[in-house]
Amino acid sequence: MAAQMRSHDWQSCPLGDPDTWPPSLRTAVEMLLHSAFPMAVAWGAQHIVLYNDAYIPILGERHPGALGQPFAAVWPEVWPELQLQVEHAMAGTPVFLEDYALCLLRNGYPEPTWFTFSYAPLHAADGSVGGVFCTAMETTARVLGERRAAFRLTLSDALASLDNPGTVIATASALLGAELGAGRVLYAETDPLSGALGAPHPGSPAGAALRAQPHPIGPALMATLQRGAVVCIHDAANDPRAAQSPFDERVGAVLIVPLMSAGRLAACLRVDAPTPRSWTEHDIRLARDVAERTWTAAGTARARAQLRDERDRGREIFANISEGFALFDRNWVMQRMNAEGLRICAVTSEEVIGRNHWAVFPAMIDSEAGRMYDSVMATRKAGSAEQCRVLPDGRRVWIDIRAYPTQDGGIATFFRDITDRKLAEEKLVEADRRKDEFLAMLAHELRNPLAPISAAAELLRLGNVDARRVHQSSTIISRQVRHMTRLVDDLLDVSRVTRGLITLGQSRVAARTVVEEALEQVRPTIYTRAQTLTVRLPPEGVAVRGDKARLVQVVANVLANAAKYTPPGRGIDLRADLHGTRLVLSVRDEGIGMDLELTGRVFDLFTQAERSSDRAQGGLGLGLALVKHLVELHGGTVGCSSPGLGKGSTFVITLPLLVEEAPDLPAPVVKAPAATPRLKVLVVDDNTDAAEMLGLLLAAQGHEVAIEHGALGALARSRSMRPDVCLLDIGLPDIDGHELARRLQQDPAMAGAVLVAVTGYGQPQDREAALASGFAHHLVKPLEVEVLLEVLAGVRGRATEQFGENVGPD
Repeated sequence: MAAQMRSHDWQSCPLGDPDTWPPSLRTAVEMLLHSAFPMAVAWGAQHIVLYNDAYIPILGERHPGALGQPFAAVWPEVWPELQLQVEHAMAGTPVFLEDYALCLLRNGYPEPTWFTFSYAPLHAADGSVGGVFCTAMETTARVLGERRAAFRLTLSDALASLDNPGTVIATASALLGAELGAGRVLYAETDPLSGALGAPHPGSPAGAALRAQPHPIGPALMATLQRGAVVCIHDAANDPRAAQSPFDERVGAVLIVPLMSAGRLAACLRVDAPTPRSWTEHDIRLARDVAERTWTAAGTARARAQLRDERDRGREIFANISEGFALFDRNWVMQRMNAEGLRICAVTSEEVIGRNHWAVFPAMIDSEAGRMYDSVMATRKAGSAEQCRVLPDGRRVWIDIRAYPTQDGGIATFFRDITDRKLAEEKLVEADRRKDEFLAMLAHELRNPLAPISAAAELLRLGNVDARRVHQSSTIISRQVRHMTRLVDDLLDVSRVTRGLITLGQSRVAARTVVEEALEQVRPTIYTRAQTLTVRLPPEGVAVRGDKARLVQVVANVLANAAKYTPPGRGIDLRADLHGTRLVLSVRDEGIGMDLELTGRVFDLFTQAERSSDRAQGGLGLGLALVKHLVELHGGTVGCSSPGLGKGSTFVITLPLLVEEAPDLPAPVVKAPAATPRLKVLVVDDNTDAAEMLGLLLAAQGHEVAIEHGALGALARSRSMRPDVCLLDIGLPDIDGHELARRLQQDPAMAGAVLVAVTGYGQPQDREAALASGFAHHLVKPLEVEVLLEVLAGVRGRATEQFGENVGPD
C-alpha cells in the first residue's frame, strides 16, 4: 500500500507512514486509490484531507498543495456549511446529501455548484471514529440542465399568452433577473434603418418606432456584438472594456449576448450584476435563451408562429435529453413522454399518450413517488422521490423522479435510471459486511488459544510443580503462541479482508491430534464449570487432509459452544466414528437446547437465540458460522439437531478421510542449541513484563543482563556496562530505537557491541529501516528462542576469534 501511496505523491502526508494507519483508514484509502469515482478521506481532529485523482477536477485550481491539508483550509468558503455534516459523521452517523447547493470560489469568483455527498465514519484503532470517508459527485451540470429545462418551460408558459411587446420584455427580463440574481436586465433590438439599439415603446406593436435614446453600449463593445460574440465582463471596475461604455458605477459585472439574424445583429440582452462575478456557460445559455424567446415573442406577425416553433424546439430538446421526461395535465392525462422516458418505463408511446397516468402505472398509486406526485399537484411545489419498479421481464430497476408544477395546472417530471448507483451502493455495503465478518472471525480465533496459555501460566505461578509439569506447560504455551502469531500475521493481509479470502494449508493431519488439541483449549472452561466430559478419540492412524490449526478451531468452537450452553455439573459427550470414507465427530451436550426454527439457521453469521431468564448466555453467533465455513472448505458437512428447549443439542461434523496416506515419518530431531558462553547483554524495552521475561530467559542461559525501560537510561547504562549485545525495542517513549542505535554507534566505548532490533514491526520495510540504522539483526516479537540463542552464539564466536576466550565476566 505504501508503494501505491508514494505513486500518488502522498509521501509528505502529515498522517505519517501509511503502514502505521488504522485498518479502516488504509482500507478507505485503498478503495479511493482504485475507484474511478471522486472520493476523499478527512482524518483526525483537523480533518486532514486525502483524495484520489477523480477528486482533482472538483478541487480545480486549489488542488496543488491541498493534499494533507485540513478540510477547513481546503474548502474555507463552504466549511461552515459542511461542518455540521462532517461532525455528524464523526459522531458515527452516516450522512447522505443529494444535490446539495454550495457556493464555491472558482476562477476567483463565487460560483453556485451542486454536489451529491456521502459521508461515512471511519473508525480508529481504538474503535472510536477517527475520520470520514466521502464520495463527492458534482451534479452541477445536471442540476443546471434541469433548471434550464424547467426555466424554459416557465418562460414559454409565461410568454405564451402575451401580445404586448413591452409586457413580453418586462416579463422575460424579470424571470431572467430572478433566475440569475441580477440587478438589472435590459433587452434591446436593432433599428433596421439606423442600426442603433433601442427598446420598443411599452404598449406599441412590434415593428413600431423604437425609443429615441440609444442603448448604453460603447462602440468597441458594439463591434464585438456585431461579430456575434458574447461580452463577459466579470469585474467592471478593473476591465478596460467597461471604461469605454457609460455603465453605471454601481454595476459590478456585465453580460451581453447578441442575437444574430441573417448575419446581422438583430437584438441583444444585457445582464448587470451589482458585484463582480464569473459568468458561467449556464448564465450565457440562459441569457441567450431569453434573448431568443423574447425576440420571438415580441414580433406581431410571427409571434404565434415562432412561439409554436419554440415549443417544438422544446419538444426536440426533451426528446433528446439523456433523462426521461413526461408531461401530464391537471387531470393526470399523459401529454408527452420522450424516448428515454419510454425506454426507462418499458412502454410505448401508444400505451401512455392520452391515457390517465394512474391507469398506466397503477403500482405508483400507493408508493412514495405517487404520494410525491399528489403533493406537487396539490401544493404546486416541486418534489422528488425514488421508486423501485419490477419490469415485465422480471428486472428490478430504481428510478429517481423529480416533478415540477406547470402553469396550466399539470406536472412536468424528469426521471432517470439509477439502478447502477443502487447496485454500487449495495456492493459497498456487502464489501463492508465481508470486511467486518473477516475481522470478527480472526478476533474470535485469537481468543481461543488464550485459555490453555492462561491455565499453564497460572500453574507455573502457583509453584510446587515438577519438571515434567513445567515442560508440559511451557510446550503448551509455545504452541499456542505460535498459533496466535500466525493469526496476527493474517490480520496484516488487508487484501484478504477486502476480497474475503482464506488460504488453507493442505497437509496430512492426524484426527486424534486435532481432537486432543481442541480438548486442550476447552478443558479449562469445562473444568471451571464442573461439567462432565466424555471422550472417544479417533483410532490411531486415521487422518484427513487440510489445515490442522483450522480443524482444531472447528472442534474447539463446537466444544466451547457446548460448554457455554450446558449448565454446571451436566455432561458433554465427544465421539469420533468412522462411517465408510468419512470421519464423523459428534458433540452432544445436556444444555439448554433450541427450537426447530433456530436449528435451521444456527450456522448463519451472527445468529442468536432469543434471550430469556433461563438463557442469559445469549445465542449462537460467529463461532458456529466459522465452523460451517471451515468444514465446507475442507469438503465436509456440519449439522445440528435438538429435541427441543431444555433437552440439549447435538452437533455432527463429517470430514473426508485421507485415503492414500503417506507413511508416517519419524519426528525430526530438534537439537538443543549449543550452550552460549556468557555475554553482557543490555535489554531495552518500555514494556516491563516483556523486558523482565526476556532478562530472565537470558539470565537462565548464563548471561549477565541489564534492563532499561527508556532510551536515555540505556545510554547511561551502556557507558558503565559496555555490553557485548544490545537488544533494543523500536517503539520507545522518549526517542525511538533507530535513534538510540545511532547514538550508541557514535560512542567509542560501544565499538564492539552488536545491536539487535527486537520489535513488533515485521514488514520488509521495517527490516530495511532497522538495518539502515545500524542494527545487525532484526527479530520480530514474539521472539523465537532458538533464533535469539543462535544470534548470541554468533556474537560469542566472533568475539572469541578477535579477543580469545576471556569475553565477559567470569
